[in-house]
Amino acid sequence: MYQPPHFRETDRERQHGLMRTHPLGLLVTARNGEILANSIPFVLDETGAEGRGILRGHLARPNPQWRACVEGCDALVVFQGPEHYVSPSWYATKQETHRVVPTWNYAVVQARGRALAIEDPAWLHAQIRALTTMMEGGRPEPWAVDDAPSEFLEGQVRGIVGLEIPIDSVEGKWKASQNRNEADRAGVVEGLGTLGTEAAAAMAAMVARGRTDG
Repeated sequence: MYQPPHFRETDRERQHGLMRTHPLGLLVTARNGEILANSIPFVLDETGAEGRGILRGHLARPNPQWRACVEGCDALVVFQGPEHYVSPSWYATKQETHRVVPTWNYAVVQARGRALAIEDPAWLHAQIRALTTMMEGGRPEPWAVDDAPSEFLEGQVRGIVGLEIPIDSVEGKWKASQNRNEADRAGVVEGLGTLGTEAAAAMAAMVARGRTDG
């Protein structure tokens, strides 16, 4: 990933924080010269791989991507955080010199590791329970895996294949107008604030802080 120094985010907790709050990762692998990419939700075990973390997810059995990983395959998982277009009209510098152009702000984490396909039913049951708990835990009446009939659940489990990725390396990039002067940054925050969308509010907060937990 292209990493200008002022956008590089090396703090492990901030990287993990974005992966937790934006768990739908883009899984990228290669098989027989073909690049495959699928979006799947991951559960992050932050204690594994010497603190870099272990990613666990699953693919539908008809999805061919897992077959390259039966004996292990190199994988890249991309987690996309807040992102938004930035208009040059928001910069104070525009009024002074007009030497400004549009850009796009975003936060992203890229994790790399050796992915292993897993077909063990016990592992798969544990993974879907962990994923369900992660996503349903904050709901007033959370749905639980055991709410589904056992025979139905067994059929669903037979239709998936697990994937475990101990993370070998992880990179974070928080592009939040750090390369602009304070007046320009204030203008970006104000301009985003006029849009009234959740995406704009998330990016405004990110620019205001200079950094974000995702």
